[in-house]
Amino acid sequence: MDRTERKTNSRNHSVTIDRDSKMILRKIILDFLILFCVGFLILVFFLWGKPYERGFFCDDESLKHPYKDSTVTNLMLYIIGLGLPVLTMCLTEWIRLRDDKARRPRALFGRELPAWLWESYQVVGVFLFGCACQQLTTDVAKYSIGRLRPHFFDVCQPDINCSLPEYRWKYIEVFECLGENKKLLKEMRLSFPSGHSSFATFTMLYFCIYLQKRFTWRGSKLLRHGIQFILLTFTWYTLMTRVSDYKHHWSDVLAGFSIGIIYAFVIYACVSNLRKTRSCRSHNHHEAELHVTNGNSHPRVQV
Repeated sequence: MDRTERKTNSRNHSVTIDRDSKMILRKIILDFLILFCVGFLILVFFLWGKPYERGFFCDDESLKHPYKDSTVTNLMLYIIGLGLPVLTMCLTEWIRLRDDKARRPRALFGRELPAWLWESYQVVGVFLFGCACQQLTTDVAKYSIGRLRPHFFDVCQPDINCSLPEYRWKYIEVFECLGENKKLLKEMRLSFPSGHSSFATFTMLYFCIYLQKRFTWRGSKLLRHGIQFILLTFTWYTLMTRVSDYKHHWSDVLAGFSIGIIYAFVIYACVSNLRKTRSCRSHNHHEAELHVTNGNSHPRVQV
């Protein structure tokens, strides 16, 4: 009788594991499929997108700035905006949950998934989804509007003699660029909104929100806030360099900044599970937080 019950329990346990594995696998596949679809649309814009061909006025001084290389390069932006948050999120979740026995373990085809690994997958996945969505939104606006960058004349070198009186107040739509760099000729029409601004704002602001909700170190009251200040300062610096490098008009930067802020708070409030964790606390950070278990008080350390 006991042997029969053990076989039945073992069979039921196997069925439960198999069902859980299918649910987890289905979730992972759907998540990656959604990310792939959004990422593919971004790639389509990058490889085959054609910006709206907007004209210009010969006396438009805002388009006559010299071309300069970016102070904050794409590589620098991606390392700080993607690499740093992803690595920090994984490390933070590992420290928080490596010894957590209270959570129900997840299993995938008989192999138990550590709680920190599953939580890292969720927080990083939501973060990457937000990055992809804000980037796609920015690209749609860029290619639809086709606003000329401040270095338009320097890069394009239009075949129009602007010294002639007939072109003084005329909006010129039919022209050819004598510049030979095809990449720059495409980029010169993608000023609005600023992609650097939207990307830096979203990644750094969402990263700050994550640190506020998940990162605490009792050794210093100001460590977390100091890190957040550095991240926001990098965002501010990136925004300012887009104007000083003549890559964007100030309104382009403002629009990109707005897109980044909106997506950071929408992803936090509507998609992530960060709201389920602790919020800002009003008590003194120097005091260790205590919880009572069977009449004994023990310090609870959060990282």
